[in-house]
Amino acid sequence: MTELHNSKKLIWFLIIVFTLTWLYVLGWRTLVPPDEGRYAEMAREMWQSGDWITPRLNGIKYFEKPLLQTWMNALTFAVFGLGEWQARLWTGLCGLLSIALTAYAGLKIFGRRSAWNAALILGSSIFWVAGSQFNSLDMSVSAMLALSLFALLIAQRHDASARERRNWMLVCWAGMALAVLAKGLIGVVLPGAVLVLYTIAARDWGIWKRLHLLPGLLLFFAIGTPWFVLVWLHNPEHPHFFFVHEHWDRFFLKDHHRAGPWYYFFAILIPGMLPWTGVLGQSLLAAAHGGAGTPPGRFRPKTLLLVWIVFIFFFFSYSNSKLPGYILPVFPAIALLIAVYLDGASRRQLLFAAGLTALLALIGLPLAFKIVELGRPGETPFYAQFQPWVIAACGVAAAAGLLCCALARSRQRDLAVLVLALGGFLSTEAVMAGYQALGRERAGAALAPLILAEAPPGTAIYSVSTYEQSLTFYLRRTVTLVDYLDEFSFGLQQQPQLAIASRAVFLQRWRQGPKAVAIVSLEAYRDFVAGAVPMRVITRDSRRVVIANNPVPHSLSHKAVP
Repeated sequence: MTELHNSKKLIWFLIIVFTLTWLYVLGWRTLVPPDEGRYAEMAREMWQSGDWITPRLNGIKYFEKPLLQTWMNALTFAVFGLGEWQARLWTGLCGLLSIALTAYAGLKIFGRRSAWNAALILGSSIFWVAGSQFNSLDMSVSAMLALSLFALLIAQRHDASARERRNWMLVCWAGMALAVLAKGLIGVVLPGAVLVLYTIAARDWGIWKRLHLLPGLLLFFAIGTPWFVLVWLHNPEHPHFFFVHEHWDRFFLKDHHRAGPWYYFFAILIPGMLPWTGVLGQSLLAAAHGGAGTPPGRFRPKTLLLVWIVFIFFFFSYSNSKLPGYILPVFPAIALLIAVYLDGASRRQLLFAAGLTALLALIGLPLAFKIVELGRPGETPFYAQFQPWVIAACGVAAAAGLLCCALARSRQRDLAVLVLALGGFLSTEAVMAGYQALGRERAGAALAPLILAEAPPGTAIYSVSTYEQSLTFYLRRTVTLVDYLDEFSFGLQQQPQLAIASRAVFLQRWRQGPKAVAIVSLEAYRDFVAGAVPMRVITRDSRRVVIANNPVPHSLSHKAVP
């Protein structure tokens, strides 16, 4: 049996190639709305304005989340300039950091093969790969939580020296503080609750004596507190909105219309762990029985990992606000448990995982041929461009699964795991790359040069009954909102002068004012046509129309939008 996990040359070769590929693909795609455009634009405005305390979106105060990601993106823009890969660099690095931490924890606690398996599993799980190349807060907070989790695991292992325990516990406390700065109180609530539940489940009461509470709390508050104090001093309205509306109300109330059914995260986790879904359940069950016979007071890393997974999963399942990325923090822990399980599992278990992956990919092939039918009116050509990439992804996954089966049968376990991991990674990258045509249409990026040609500096740009999250970033300037609130509701309560509340007021300015350009929703455009609003269509796509208020003759002005 070839033991690839002991080959330093191969490991370093894979690390270098994987890292370069991981970073290179960050610039393949347009920033897709809403999240990618939103957080890129917030960072662009921070970098441009020089205000590193008060977060703003489209020039309007935006207090929904803390600023770690915005700071990192703004720093990236300052060093490397504006662009897609720059906007995704922080999340890409967070994904890489988590893979490295998972592997290192596996090495320190469970051994070389577990470290090898853990890196390959997390680096090829489709939801983790996709999340690492998507500019959103979920990967940022997941990486900081992974830092706190794995630092705790390394610090509490039975053979840790006193110095190691102290240093790694300080890293754990710092990780929690950074998680709070990434997404709020879950950065400390989740690890804290997990620690309490672990203590009860493992009856490991002595762990509380090994947490270095006093220096840890001092470090936690030194990192996590200053920005909250500064933003409160500059914006007295911030604490109530952030801590009450964005935490308590979001969790317990349904005002955000993101409740989702009870099985919501099962529908994310099960396919999201491919190509390792076939050993997901067995790994969790093995961890549940892994603490049997452990002496009282002895640290139980598998139990802690299992409690982490189960609590976070059900915490967000209970919440009345659900989005797919919320479940990302469980993936590193799951990857490590699967890695440990595979280290001692029979080849039949690996065969099952590979066979299930191949089977699902083969089932997906005929479905991929129907993907064009999913498009909304006007987007069929973009789905047609997406289709070959999905077909290729299914083919790669099926081939990797079948080859893994053959290698597992010949007892080449390390190579089989590597092949299945490559299949998962490459098939995910194929889907991500193929989405570019659709993503560019959704973002409206192709419209930006035409808009800027009509609206040089000093020309007003309005956004009527819509806000184009990504398009604003490509325009490199803010717009004036008209008849639109949504996520700007609280900010516009503080700064109502930054928007126009009604179409009637807007139309008065539109008819009487100097030249201006407006980005309008399809519904608003149809209303304008019906109301004989003077306008000239500059450009359009399947989602919006761009007009100017210096119309050409009537016969050329009002073209129906499909």
